Amino acid sequence: MNIKNKIASAVQLGCFCIGLGISGISFAKDIIVEGVVPNEQSKQAILAKTRTIYPEDQVIDKIQVRPVSAPNGWSESVTNVITPDLKKVSQGKLSVRGTQVDLSGKILNPNEIQSMTATFQSLIQAPYRFSAQLGVNHAEQAVIDNALKNRIIEFESGSAVLLPAGIQILDEMVIALNKVQGKNVKIIGHTDSQGNPVKNKELSQQRAEAVKQYLISKSIVATRLTTEGLGADKPVADNATAEGRKKNRRIEFEVL
Repeated sequence: MNIKNKIASAVQLGCFCIGLGISGISFAKDIIVEGVVPNEQSKQAILAKTRTIYPEDQVIDKIQVRPVSAPNGWSESVTNVITPDLKKVSQGKLSVRGTQVDLSGKILNPNEIQSMTATFQSLIQAPYRFSAQLGVNHAEQAVIDNALKNRIIEFESGSAVLLPAGIQILDEMVIALNKVQGKNVKIIGHTDSQGNPVKNKELSQQRAEAVKQYLISKSIVATRLTTEGLGADKPVADNATAEGRKKNRRIEFEVL
């Protein structure tokens, strides 16, 4: 096996990812830590470092320990890139696959993209490689996020009929949307992983459409709003628990 193939094998076997939720506000999303690591010591080191940055009750452990191959110094390299700067990143992830380290997501200050990329690059030593795909989380998105406050817009079970608690949240979202006049917004529906995946995606689309129609009824211009249903494709919590499934059944708003 040549060197290229050896590296490819390592990438497939030693992998790790932190899902980064909303940053900079107290009602942050769960931080999902997942992947496959070679031993329990590596797992505990990663979790311990993550918990020094995020509240312990927000860190969801989905790491699996298996007898897999990993490059020399893999565990140390992973923990080195788990730094407080990650709290500046939202809607993204930090992933390590073999010797490839990738950081993606959005930050509020566009002037920090270059310096943050340089900081993480300085933490990476050969043969490890670093790549960043960072965009700007505009102030308008922060207005929407702060209004939603990571709350769940509730519907009747298995349907796209809004419950009174969900309507109350949407009434607050109308105020926020009026603050970001001129910006288009995508309404994204999500479900948990239970049931038929095709029906879940259809339901998530129907719920996003129901939200759109309610907002239109409150004088939000229809052409500003688009919808997308993702079903269970992008969970923010563990679908193995009732609490996790509740968090995954959600509506998100993305300023375009």
